[in-house]
Amino acid sequence: MLETQAPLSAADFEKTEAFIHAVRARVGTVVVGQDVVVERLLIALFTGGHLLLQGVPGLAKTLLVSVLSKSIDLEFARVQFTIDLLPSDIIGAEVLDQRSNEFRVRKGPIFTNLLLADEINRAAPKVQSALLEAMQERKVTIGTTTFRLPAPFLVIATQNPIEQAGTFELPEAQLDRFMLVHRLDYPGRDEEREILARNAALGIQRMDKGAVVKTEFDVLADEPVGSSAELVGAMEAVHRVHVSETFVEHVVDLVTRSRHHRSVALGCSPRAGISLIKASRARALMHGRPYVIPEDLFALAEDVMLHRMRLRYEAIADGVTGRDVLAELLRGFGGVEAES
Repeated sequence: MLETQAPLSAADFEKTEAFIHAVRARVGTVVVGQDVVVERLLIALFTGGHLLLQGVPGLAKTLLVSVLSKSIDLEFARVQFTIDLLPSDIIGAEVLDQRSNEFRVRKGPIFTNLLLADEINRAAPKVQSALLEAMQERKVTIGTTTFRLPAPFLVIATQNPIEQAGTFELPEAQLDRFMLVHRLDYPGRDEEREILARNAALGIQRMDKGAVVKTEFDVLADEPVGSSAELVGAMEAVHRVHVSETFVEHVVDLVTRSRHHRSVALGCSPRAGISLIKASRARALMHGRPYVIPEDLFALAEDVMLHRMRLRYEAIADGVTGRDVLAELLRGFGGVEAES
């Protein structure tokens, strides 16, 4: 038995379940579909992990983060990563106050609860590295002073997997700090029809002497459906979800096998195993269970492990993909199918 805290009581379980349902219902009033993405966002939030969303433009990545922040009364900041972005544009800097002739700290947008790092791979490696201390230790250093970031603090980054001109590949050290990397796909036909119908019904908004066409951001409700206290309760509940010794052995076995596969040059670090267990606990809670099962491991393996494995050049030349390797690693774990 992994946990040392008391088992999750029925009352706490029901309260957390109601909180999760309210948040997902609020998100559903603005965003059509994307249930798995919303689940991954909440998993990251409940476990204190960071999330990288890979997908082409127009799949509502920014909208998702915005509505999530407003649903739980969290501060939200967005940074558009560009080639000329500086570390001080994110974390802040010391500036000279000419009236007092003294330096004072100007805090950057990183001092928030949800930081959206939009198109993170467009910034230079020096800027990406500025996030490492914040993502790992939840603090930043400006000049000679170290500041603790607000709690909770979550980095949600986006990346366009298609357009590579003017981008920089994220280093392994940076990727490893993302608990989950989720790959978004286009909505289904019925979902896309609903998206178009909702957008067509938005209308216009009168402003000053004219008007602007409304977007989905204009219909975000300002009143949150969940409080910070309920979020803390959900985070505590996640850590009281039961994890069996057998499940831990499966995780250790899976992570270890990734380091010895013939097609893998760099396998998963111990952080991958930690992330699998944390994420599995959160997913179990969101699926109405106070315990994890193998299905959680299979559903989350791709998001947790793929970005932590570096294939050999020979394997890539032979057409082997990370998904091929992961599918082979997962064989023999009990016939549970991974989520698509």
